Amino acid sequence: MTVTLITGANKGIGYETARLLIDRGHTVYLGARDRVRGEKAAAQLGGRAVQLDVTDDESVRRALALITSEQGRLDVLVNNAGILGFDGGALDGPTALRVFDTNAVGVVRVTEAALPLLERSPNPTVVMLSSSAGSFWAVTNPERPESGLPTVLYSASKAAVTMLTVQYAKSHPGIKFNAVEPGTTATDLTAAFGVGRTARESAEVVVRFATLGPDGPTGNFSDEHGTVAW
Repeated sequence: MTVTLITGANKGIGYETARLLIDRGHTVYLGARDRVRGEKAAAQLGGRAVQLDVTDDESVRRALALITSEQGRLDVLVNNAGILGFDGGALDGPTALRVFDTNAVGVVRVTEAALPLLERSPNPTVVMLSSSAGSFWAVTNPERPESGLPTVLYSASKAAVTMLTVQYAKSHPGIKFNAVEPGTTATDLTAAFGVGRTARESAEVVVRFATLGPDGPTGNFSDEHGTVAW
């Protein structure tokens, strides 16, 4: 049985990724900051809830300790939790700290805590939810919709996520690390823009990289069509 942890899994792409992986036979731990919402989502899907706030070191430690005690290993980690940090107001330091703490530092917290468990897996895989909004190529290309997005902090934090992916892949060659652009999705995150396809459609892209074989790629940034320039 493949053991999988997904952060921010009580809704949106994380929830649909959990659904698809459970359908494939994975034992999925749905990480959620709110315990009640996490337990509700897990009950709906047949997964296992774990309270996990990516901005809280102790919460992360407890979550991984639970998986250690129940499973003894982790095969797949999906770093999905993220926030937009855009409400139309002025940028300030506290907002920047909150966005980077969730979107980038949170990835480091969870990944570092998970590494000992991933190293026990015969096929360890980490998927990072990144975004082409953090691609230098995309945001400077007037033909791309990303060039007009007013998502300063989100874009910068996702650029950091892609770089973290590459660096983790280099420093841990025994574990596959890949960053994914799941596609513009209609979730709470994008409600302000009123655009996007269903979360289930985007989750299929995430699942593709969460189910790579032992010889699968690592250190890449991809969408459903292939490698994304960044």
